[in-house]
Amino acid sequence: MENQFSHQGKLYLLPTTLGDNAPLEVLPVSVKQMIEKLDHYIVENEKTARRAIKNLVPEKSQPTLKFKLLNKHTDPSEIPAFLEACKNGFDMGLLSEAGCPGVADPGAEVVKIAHREGIKVIPLVGPSSILLAMMASGMNGQNFAFNGYLPIDKAERKSEIKNLERLSLEKDQAQVFIETPYRNNKMLEDLIQQLHPGTRVCIACDITLDSEYIVTKPVSEWAKTKVDLHKRPTIFILQKEY
Repeated sequence: MENQFSHQGKLYLLPTTLGDNAPLEVLPVSVKQMIEKLDHYIVENEKTARRAIKNLVPEKSQPTLKFKLLNKHTDPSEIPAFLEACKNGFDMGLLSEAGCPGVADPGAEVVKIAHREGIKVIPLVGPSSILLAMMASGMNGQNFAFNGYLPIDKAERKSEIKNLERLSLEKDQAQVFIETPYRNNKMLEDLIQQLHPGTRVCIACDITLDSEYIVTKPVSEWAKTKVDLHKRPTIFILQKEY
């Protein structure tokens, strides 16, 4: 039986660093080797993608690179055409802005279409801030949920924080979420105000960077702690226990 992938290029999911550290401190050499080979990319921002490629493979010829842009401005009807290079036999790279493609990342839509079109998808190893935060949190790594961004509306946010606390207790499930970096300090204030004093909260920010800060303690202790999270990429995790 003929391999269904034999006539098409493959879609490689390429992680990137979580900040401005040396790429090979956190990325395996396999990512570097693949970027050496690929000229077709799907990215969120061409400028930052070119910089990431240059940092990892300085000798790479930039003029030969071809980019499709996938971000909040992309018309969903255009996305299937992004994989034309694969259909014509060229391998492509889906490059995240930070961390792993497809996880808290718009690249998931491209991966869904690749599967639908019979294009082989190959994920490469790299840093995921969500998993690294869970690993370091001391919370339930057997059962956790990533909730993305919480509501901006004050009443809705209060309700969702209470709901996540309830779920964490009922399901023995760590609840993971994020916030726009310039609202991180307000998020911590809201958690302190809304959660039970004994509920544990992990704050994991600047993961893999020199300024990395990962601390888990009860809300009652966070209320006494001064920490500035402003504009620092942060993962929040909460868990209420019996």
